[in-house]
Amino acid sequence: MQRTLTAALLATAALVAPAAQAETPETLVTVLTAPEPQTQLMAMVLTMQAAQQGVAPHVLLCGPAGDLALKDAPATATAGQPPRDMSPQGLMQKIMLQDGARVEVCAIYLPGKGADPSVLLDGVGVAKPGAMASAIVAPNARVMSY
Repeated sequence: MQRTLTAALLATAALVAPAAQAETPETLVTVLTAPEPQTQLMAMVLTMQAAQQGVAPHVLLCGPAGDLALKDAPATATAGQPPRDMSPQGLMQKIMLQDGARVEVCAIYLPGKGADPSVLLDGVGVAKPGAMASAIVAPNARVMSY
């Protein structure tokens, strides 16, 4: 009985291990729309953690979260949050520099503000809907939405 149970467990483990490896994404697409600084910061924390585990980060900022991408961002984007006094914008910029995160605002964000790309931080782009849709549905991508 013991041998049968051990053999069954080993066979199950052998089948599950390759499946788990196959599910590891190459890209994490973080779609952030939430206006709350703590939610924005947590989205950046999890994006950074995924990047540190070898997943390529791609961040799409829409609605109120698009303000993180502004050179002249509101205090909600730049004020430090507990427990480490890090701001959502500051951590986003760190992920861009250290982890090579691709950060873009929604295609309708700037027209909605009556602004052009010159108001964006260096390195932040404007998403093209077709390319963003392809990134979201890519078989090697995982999507987080806040």
